Amino acid sequence: MEFKYTSRSVDDTVRIAQDIESEKFPNMVICLYGELGSGKTVFTKGFASAMEIEETITSPTFNIIKEYPSGELPLYHMDVYRLEESDESIGFNDYFNKGGISIIDIIKNKLPEERLDIKFKVIDEDTRVLVFMPHGEEYEEICSAVL
Repeated sequence: MEFKYTSRSVDDTVRIAQDIESEKFPNMVICLYGELGSGKTVFTKGFASAMEIEETITSPTFNIIKEYPSGELPLYHMDVYRLEESDESIGFNDYFNKGGISIIDIIKNKLPEERLDIKFKVIDEDTRVLVFMPHGEEYEEICSAVL
């Protein structure tokens, strides 16, 4: 099952992220897919602001994992694009069970079965289509409630 949302501005992307955040739960995993500049970090910033995270959210491209512990739940923002599929040295699977929220930019394997995938498709300078693909009943309920 897929759900689609058309964002016509940065504010729209922030708003849908905040709506998804309102349904959050410990150990939630959200995987973001899309080209550079498609809105993945904007989504994460919106989600983090709704969680009352005080730190400035930036892309974790050069850090791989950024931790934001100051909100309602810890937020783990990961960009694992550069990791090899067999790379276990980071231990990011451990983050999926730490009681926080994991938002992951681009990952191949090693994902938990239950998660929410969001693909960002650039339409024009301002417009993005976000395709939500829930994996698991809890994520399907979130999409049904929000979208």
